[in-house]
Amino acid sequence: MSDVIVDTLRDTLKLIPFLFLTYLIMEFLEHKTGQKVQKTVRRAGKFGPVIGGMLGIVPQCGFSAAASNLYAGRVITMGTLMAIYLSTSDEMLPVLISEQAPVRIMVSILLAKAAIGIAAGIVIDLIFSTHKEEGHHIHEICEQEHCHCEEGGIFRSAFVHTVQIACFLLLITFLLNLLFFRVGEETLAGLVLNRKILGPVLAGIVGLIPNCAGSVAITKFYLEGVIGTGAMLSGLLTGSGVGLLILFRVNHNRKENLKILGLLYLIGVLAGIVVGLFV
Repeated sequence: MSDVIVDTLRDTLKLIPFLFLTYLIMEFLEHKTGQKVQKTVRRAGKFGPVIGGMLGIVPQCGFSAAASNLYAGRVITMGTLMAIYLSTSDEMLPVLISEQAPVRIMVSILLAKAAIGIAAGIVIDLIFSTHKEEGHHIHEICEQEHCHCEEGGIFRSAFVHTVQIACFLLLITFLLNLLFFRVGEETLAGLVLNRKILGPVLAGIVGLIPNCAGSVAITKFYLEGVIGTGAMLSGLLTGSGVGLLILFRVNHNRKENLKILGLLYLIGVLAGIVVGLFV
């Protein structure tokens, strides 16, 4: 047990400088380009899913939350919202960078999420051809459950993010190290989470957790070989940060919210199963 604790602390502490630097860059991008990105999505029109899917992979703190507000005001379509939800990287990218994952893997995941998001968004807009209603007042909500992005500048926000994710990583790393110690890597890799069908089904549920915990866990599990590519993709596709939480708060059509939730989960799981069968 002492070895497990020491290894966990060492593994987590060495990631903190990478996490802080990554979040500092992300916060800088957020403050410099955040409003421009939102304006671009607003003006995208019928190309909304394409623009939303491409911009969704840009690492920003509150993009999915902002998209929920824009959809609640009928400024963007359901397809654009879904493209952003599916493509947004949430905490995946900082964890991959801090773990020094190969660039090829990071780029492949981001491009896959963007492509799936764009394709799904276009199809959804064709099926649910909703028109945009003008004149609604959009309240810009920062991710209050996640950070206080508008307070204290980029250094404070980057520090808060770093502490939060480091705590999650500490817990997840400890649990993984404990499992490896008690069960063994080969046994753990063969558990139900690594199955080609059931793995994406369960990972998709984890991804729906409306904060950074889901994407942190999914990314860490994938890097440690606990889950396969299909399950990883499923969990990261359904992981839209606090976007869903904000949607249920600001969009008063509960039936519509549940439909969006169901579509997000269904698309994420199906994509994960398909990828898992061929990778």
